[in-house]
Amino acid sequence: MNAQGATGTDAAPRMTSGAPPSQTLSRGIRVLEILADTTGAMTIAEIAGALGVHRSIAYRIVRTLEDHGLVLKDVAGGFRIGPGMATLARGVARDLQSAALPELTALAAELRMTAFIAVWDRRHCVTLVAVEPPHGEGTIVQRPGSRHRFDAGAPGIAIQAALGEARWEQLSPGELFRDESRVAAATGYAVSHDEVILGVSSVAAPILVPGHMPAALAVVYVRSDLDEAGLGRQVARTAHAVGALL
Repeated sequence: MNAQGATGTDAAPRMTSGAPPSQTLSRGIRVLEILADTTGAMTIAEIAGALGVHRSIAYRIVRTLEDHGLVLKDVAGGFRIGPGMATLARGVARDLQSAALPELTALAAELRMTAFIAVWDRRHCVTLVAVEPPHGEGTIVQRPGSRHRFDAGAPGIAIQAALGEARWEQLSPGELFRDESRVAAATGYAVSHDEVILGVSSVAAPILVPGHMPAALAVVYVRSDLDEAGLGRQVARTAHAVGALL
């Protein structure tokens, strides 16, 4: 897949600087982020502490989110992410998810690696959808919603490569355009070792999504003596197949 400069995509929307942001909305979103990063349930006191507000404020926020099904109260009185979040998540890049899922499933089964799609979120790559191989004992889990900065990991390199240096500087002034992204632009795939998790490697290739920022299709695995170039070409072919469907 050719990942050089031009993307055929529109600019990411920019926030206007007129009206100030809503503090209440910001806090509600932060509560969802806190709960999403927690494996167990959290009490109102714990949520208030993590948010840095009084318990009464945290309670009102959580109750509002609960009314919308975004937060769920368990039998012990703790709060977790609710099923409403899954409904919202299905609407994110719906076409990309639909096009990618069969290809991810086939790739994960063939390589016996977790395969996933990562998308642009300002300074982060966020996992949109992931597929683990069947009976994939010992494989690396990549949870949807997990994020990491663009300066770590193959998906970020692949997305940078698809954007090109000039476009990257427009979107993220002051943020480094990696040398690895220049290499990926030439080869069509990106590679990273030990950047997100020690001992873990990733290979990714960009997907050009019409009207949107580039995404990346990637696999993640425990570092080994695999044929990296062959793996990269296979991931790039799968990314190209997803792009062709879009």
